[in-house]
Amino acid sequence: MDTQTPQDLHHILQAMKKAQLAAGPASLELRRDRLQRSVRLIQENHQALADAISADFAHRSQYQTLLVDMVTTIKGLQYAAAHVGEWMRPQVVEAGTPGMQARIEQQALGVVGVISPWNFPINLAFGPLAGVFAAGNTAMLKPSELTPRTSDLLAELVGQYFAPDELVVVQGDADIGRAFSALPFDHLVFTGSTAVGKHVMRAAAENLVPVTLELGGKSPVVIDEDADLQTAIARTLTIKAFNAGQICLSPDYLLLTPAHRPGLVDAARRFVANSYRSFQDNPDYTAIISPQHFARLQGLLDDARAKGATVISLAAPGEADADPHGRKMAPHLVLDVTDDMAIMQEEIFGPLLPVMSIPSFDAALQYINAHPRPLAAYYFGHQQDKQQRFSLQTTSGAVVINDVMTHAAIDSLPFGGVGASGMGAYHGIHGFKRFSHAKAVVVQSEDGASNLRLRAPHQDGLAAIKAFLQTA
Repeated sequence: MDTQTPQDLHHILQAMKKAQLAAGPASLELRRDRLQRSVRLIQENHQALADAISADFAHRSQYQTLLVDMVTTIKGLQYAAAHVGEWMRPQVVEAGTPGMQARIEQQALGVVGVISPWNFPINLAFGPLAGVFAAGNTAMLKPSELTPRTSDLLAELVGQYFAPDELVVVQGDADIGRAFSALPFDHLVFTGSTAVGKHVMRAAAENLVPVTLELGGKSPVVIDEDADLQTAIARTLTIKAFNAGQICLSPDYLLLTPAHRPGLVDAARRFVANSYRSFQDNPDYTAIISPQHFARLQGLLDDARAKGATVISLAAPGEADADPHGRKMAPHLVLDVTDDMAIMQEEIFGPLLPVMSIPSFDAALQYINAHPRPLAAYYFGHQQDKQQRFSLQTTSGAVVINDVMTHAAIDSLPFGGVGASGMGAYHGIHGFKRFSHAKAVVVQSEDGASNLRLRAPHQDGLAAIKAFLQTA
């Protein structure tokens, strides 16, 4: 890994800004080319990237890596390449004065900074870059230091597929991350924790850099009385076990009506028996990213037990619940949780699912609304009026009915948070617009009517203005 200093970062950014100004606006052909080169980078090196990611995790399910970091990312880039021509067209709007022309043109912002996390290191780098490139920008990318092999390989590959004035990978520890977030970008994208997001936003504010923050938070699952428990638990635990729960959209707690409480543990065990059977030696199950994260998750369980929760391991009979050497931790249900437990106060980012009994649908709404706004909210139930109320009466980055996380792979939908879970959204046209400036363009009429209205003397027009105000 090349060592870069904060001063190096400033030089790189200034060189990229200078090159972009000299080149002028990026053509449709160039935008598509950058998107297609991104696709080729991933396609032609998918196995090397998957191997690097697995090495960084100690073990990462190859299927999960290839699906989310490769296939889903490529589809997003291809979607942008297919549609960017229509997105770029100026939008003609009503001018309000005969003979005058008015339109909105989407203009590239310039150089965009992207700080990507470790949990999906390719998807959460090139996902934002799809919109960045489609909008005609160039970018500096700061991947996570927690996936050093992947970051090293990504830096090498980017240097092969992109010129240094198009896309640059910056590597380094938290100090370099802080320096990166303080650069005078034209826009900054950060994916990570709410706590770090506050620091990023504060640093960006010094240069009035607009930010897109994707922060996660505690995404709730509500299983209502008329839902099929086995289906709801299977769909919830599918995502809780995927990447060992290390997903910003992973279910973070479960609100369960009393009728379903007796069957919960059996439903969870049936899902595990059908899907995994074991965890420690299972190539389909991913390890926890680092010893520190592993210890933090164990600490959450210890704190919950000490405060009265019942912890149910879903490991197979005779199998270890957790192995600190291989860093694999089986999914756990944490029953009868209370708000004073740490597991209910911070984003879990692991295979632990707190369960709280809730007396009614209305009580579930009240509980969700009494807490910070989540990145997503999930509701299981078949009554359309309740589905609509859940969507309308809770505020979250997204709502999914009778499933979990499905929206993230739909490129026509915005992806982002609200409140404590972030600001701004990307994917598809939403990313294109997020990383563009909507510029107003007006062409005056030949007679200059709207200009003449403002020209002195004003007495001749005063009567007409007063008549309008009396009849409007």
